[in-house]
Amino acid sequence: MDGFDLIIFDCDGVLVDSEIIAADVESKLLTEAGYPISVEEMGERFAGMTWQNILFQVEREASIPIPASLLDKSETLLDLRLEQEVQAISGAETAISRLKLKRCICSNSGSARLDMMLGKVGLKPLFAPHIFSAKDLGPDRVKPKPDIFLHGAKQMGVSPDRAVVVEDSVHGIHAARAAGMRVIGFTGASHTYPAHADKLTDAGAETVISRMSDLPGVVAALAEWEGVL
Repeated sequence: MDGFDLIIFDCDGVLVDSEIIAADVESKLLTEAGYPISVEEMGERFAGMTWQNILFQVEREASIPIPASLLDKSETLLDLRLEQEVQAISGAETAISRLKLKRCICSNSGSARLDMMLGKVGLKPLFAPHIFSAKDLGPDRVKPKPDIFLHGAKQMGVSPDRAVVVEDSVHGIHAARAAGMRVIGFTGASHTYPAHADKLTDAGAETVISRMSDLPGVVAALAEWEGVL
């Protein structure tokens, strides 16, 4: 391979340190609903999943009724916390600015939340208007389905096999690989856990980094190695 034409970033846990905030909000709500779970376990088991899909999985596992109001309650509480607390991943702006590729964001978060978070941390100008939400495609098209990555590549005019993705979750890596894209795992956010890198590698990441400052060099190295899809 003689290089990439596009780099696609997940947002939560890759550009903004939001997953730890979501895990805190959601672990408290699930515990109150009769499903005790720690912040750490939330991050390890459910990072990258939508809150709706988390609730579906919890209902299947525990056979406990989850009130419908919990869906909206989490969204409201989380938006308030994110607006107050979310920060950019350290080194993200500098690393992105060094990459001489087309770039976009493909996320499971809704468009309004993406706009708020990226605006708050100052990263929106680096990507706008190429910020894509899987929820805009439909409720059944979020990661781990590949739809949002295929949509992003199409919007950017790039073949999927010419794209590299930066992802922090197993679900996101499965989605990117299903789209025919190469993947770099990222473990530099606050929700990382001891087996994080190994799980990302097992899911299909070709390499894993924990610092955004390493990203430009890793992208350049992967571009010279064809890899295995």
